[in-house]
Amino acid sequence: MRVMRSYRGNSIAGLVSHPARLSPLRSIFTGCRAVMLPRFGGPEVLELRENVPVPNLNPNEVLVRARAVSINPLDCRIRAGYGRSVLQPHLPVVIGRDISGEVAAVGNSVKAFKVGQEVFGALHPTALRGTYTDYGILSEEELTEKPSSVSHVEASAIPFAALTAWSALKSNARILEGQRLLVFGGGAVGFAAIQLGVAFGCHVTASCVGQTKERILAAGAEQAVDYLTEDIEVAVKGKFDAVLDTIGRPETERIGINFLRKGGNYMTLQGEAASLTDRYGFLIGLPLATSLLAKKKIQYLYSHGIDYWWTYMRADPEGLAEIQRLVGGGKLKIPVEKTFPITEVVAAHEAKEKKLVPGKVVLEL
Repeated sequence: MRVMRSYRGNSIAGLVSHPARLSPLRSIFTGCRAVMLPRFGGPEVLELRENVPVPNLNPNEVLVRARAVSINPLDCRIRAGYGRSVLQPHLPVVIGRDISGEVAAVGNSVKAFKVGQEVFGALHPTALRGTYTDYGILSEEELTEKPSSVSHVEASAIPFAALTAWSALKSNARILEGQRLLVFGGGAVGFAAIQLGVAFGCHVTASCVGQTKERILAAGAEQAVDYLTEDIEVAVKGKFDAVLDTIGRPETERIGINFLRKGGNYMTLQGEAASLTDRYGFLIGLPLATSLLAKKKIQYLYSHGIDYWWTYMRADPEGLAEIQRLVGGGKLKIPVEKTFPITEVVAAHEAKEKKLVPGKVVLEL
């Protein structure tokens, strides 16, 4: 059975006699505030609308009363038109991927969560209804309990970046204790990968810029190289089992590939599946992307004996459970640089667009 809901302000309103498994109040929600993307463009295209319909819950879904949602680079790219081949027919859409809040309702088959429980999690990159809204909808496997040791603002900054790093290190590289990991870039995904690598018992080296060097070393990396003042090819010695390139430029790809030992894994966040599909459409773009990836895999397998990956975030209940454990133990965090109220979402995106805020930005609801 599906669930209908209604919303007035920040409170639960309305009653229904036959909803899915909700709470003793049997509450329903039909509309809420949400940041809508009516067309692609700059930050100014974002619109905070009232009384946006809340879709019915499927049996495996959870309705989350959002308290904080973080801004990811992917959100800004989607706003500007990345993934338009998928999103264009569905405009206007709600954007956003990360969320932290409380469970407001659950579908019939949900077993892990109950109403009122504090949770955090992230949607898959291709989800059509995002999290910049009073009430987000995620599947049961996309959520986990929020540790009481972190705030909603702190929790909302973590899941999408950490799951992207987890996908690279565990799904692609299958990295093991004692292996060497090189990370290009100390942003949210890079910093999450550094902390995950340390937690896995790996020997971690990272490239970074300026003041992030001390933070990276404090997180457990054995070496941090400031690429603005140091030559990484001179400063770093030896070969690595895995390289995660969060920058994705031809130069970092060349350097990363050359740092790998045979049997190693190079992973980049700059895969071209979406961009090629946007440019040429599904019929041409997807086969072209598949062909390009296969060509690179074959090229590097024969020239260097390594595997090459385009890394994406994906839902992973096992990974999210481990991330939750590390967050609760104080071993995984993504520093939040600045917060904005949801009503200032345009200003928040402008701050990221113009690089006025170098670190993580979070929207509070």
